Amino acid sequence: MSEGINRRDFLEKAALVSGAAAALCLEEKILLAGQAGRTGKPDDEPPGNKLPRGRIGKLEVSRIICGGNLLNGFAHSRDLIYVSELLRHYFTDEKIMQTWELCEENGINTMVSTVNSPYASGQDPTLRVIEKYRNQRGGKIQWLAQCFPQANDFSRIKIAADNGADGAFVQGQMGDIWAKHGRVDLLAKAVDLMKENGMVAGVACHDLAVPIALEKEGVPVDFYMKTLHDDTYWSATAEKDLPRDGGLPAHDNMWCTRAEETIEFMRTVKKPWIAYKVLAAGAIHPMDGFKYVFAGGADFACVGMLDFHVVENSIIARRVVTEAKERPRPWC
Repeated sequence: MSEGINRRDFLEKAALVSGAAAALCLEEKILLAGQAGRTGKPDDEPPGNKLPRGRIGKLEVSRIICGGNLLNGFAHSRDLIYVSELLRHYFTDEKIMQTWELCEENGINTMVSTVNSPYASGQDPTLRVIEKYRNQRGGKIQWLAQCFPQANDFSRIKIAADNGADGAFVQGQMGDIWAKHGRVDLLAKAVDLMKENGMVAGVACHDLAVPIALEKEGVPVDFYMKTLHDDTYWSATAEKDLPRDGGLPAHDNMWCTRAEETIEFMRTVKKPWIAYKVLAAGAIHPMDGFKYVFAGGADFACVGMLDFHVVENSIIARRVVTEAKERPRPWC
């Protein structure tokens, strides 16, 4: 923001110009109230308003992590076939960097993004943009690299390390497939390579069978990424229609079909847990989604967000994490 204009002034003036002062969302009202009477430089962080953090290995990580799907144009949009292309046009290199800057300004110090995704339409922008952001903008955001190793090709792990990734993890679909086919050895190999290259190492999944198998075999992951959300929204698949084999439902806003079982099992796991798909592809409000995953025991929430979601998501997360005192699982 320009000199002499702080966030409180901006919100107040924006409300007056639009005639929407009475329509500010709850979180914006909280922000205005909390910043009333601030002293010091305009953009100083208000006392007691820092986004809480936890640890994953050597890293100190904000409880909310900026997801990479939207930044890279991988939108879960059910039957709206144009949304991914729309996001690829919206998220130019400049817009991606602006989003990361907003994250850092609001206490979100870590993001997830892909490494040469095989699903990218056109060039995956991650490596190009993270180099610009760090070397040209001086950005400090930590990067957890979403890797797509193949049984005969683990090169993306080295690419992530060579391009400054702080951590890496096996992408969720790959985690599901390898565990389903009994190839925990491949997951273990990926974790070992990540660690050998100086990164904290994780495995992502949609299927609860993945962490169950990895824990049984004692694979030394530094963190898990497991989907978690409830099914109280109107477009969720009815229980009677869920697949019997543990696979994913037929539409793409429901990614956790065994939420209560996930919460119960993860209660027994001592390693940090990042919950993702927590808003069910935009079907759940952040206030509800964050409350559910943090009360359910997740240590962090990876959230896909547009630039104009960042401030509100950060405010909600501060409030929810602070209030999540009665948890079935200690914070990691």
